[in-house]
Amino acid sequence: MDLHLQDKVALVTGGSRGLGKAICHGLAAEGAKVAVNYYRSADGKIDLAGEAAEVVAELEKAHGVKALAVPADVSSEADVVAMFSRVEAVLGPVEVLVNNAAYCPVVPTAEITEKEWNKAFAVNVNGTFLASRELVRRLLAAKRKGRIVNISSQAAFRGSESGKTAYDASKGAIVAFTVSLAREMAKKGIAVNAVAPGLMYTEMLAPYVDANPEKFNARLPIGRLGLPEEVAGVVAFLASDRASFMTGATVDVSGGMLMR
Repeated sequence: MDLHLQDKVALVTGGSRGLGKAICHGLAAEGAKVAVNYYRSADGKIDLAGEAAEVVAELEKAHGVKALAVPADVSSEADVVAMFSRVEAVLGPVEVLVNNAAYCPVVPTAEITEKEWNKAFAVNVNGTFLASRELVRRLLAAKRKGRIVNISSQAAFRGSESGKTAYDASKGAIVAFTVSLAREMAKKGIAVNAVAPGLMYTEMLAPYVDANPEKFNARLPIGRLGLPEEVAGVVAFLASDRASFMTGATVDVSGGMLMR
């Protein structure tokens, strides 16, 4: 199926690793020009520029598309505006936005600090809002259509028992934001949808899964963890005109964990 993404400009926040990286590849495989957002902390302790550059090289070699690594802290309004301006200057106006960047503190609720709670919401919720608002402003000003795909989680509906209340609550907020923005933008040609992934075999989770695969696989009705590429395929569909009759939806891609 041709998703009609050829030469469209897509921006993926948190695109340098994990699910974000798979999404970048999924969009590039359909011919989209991809901007790979990455995080660089102000103190220099975290700098994912190298990883983002590797992803860009992979996209250009494997899929023959133009790609760009662009830094931004999505919780910073100034960074987000600068990110969009940089992408537009190099690749062209953004038509597809995937809000994937996330922060997940793992701390029991009784012990989590206000600072950590606020950081989860600053990245996950405020970041999604700021990037979406910037795209909406630019699309409306240019009278162009566009698509936004937000990454939520099955935990937004089911919760968890491992000290992730801040993450789970923020992902629930993303679902509500998706519905509200979709309703507001429906008649303006801007579709807004979300996906709710389940457990995936990513670099971060791999050591734990490899140590006890049966434990993790037993949590999913289909008997195995998902692959980032499987979620990325759904994201690519929602980012395309093939999903032209969808807006405000949150698509369950959880291997049966959610069944919603």
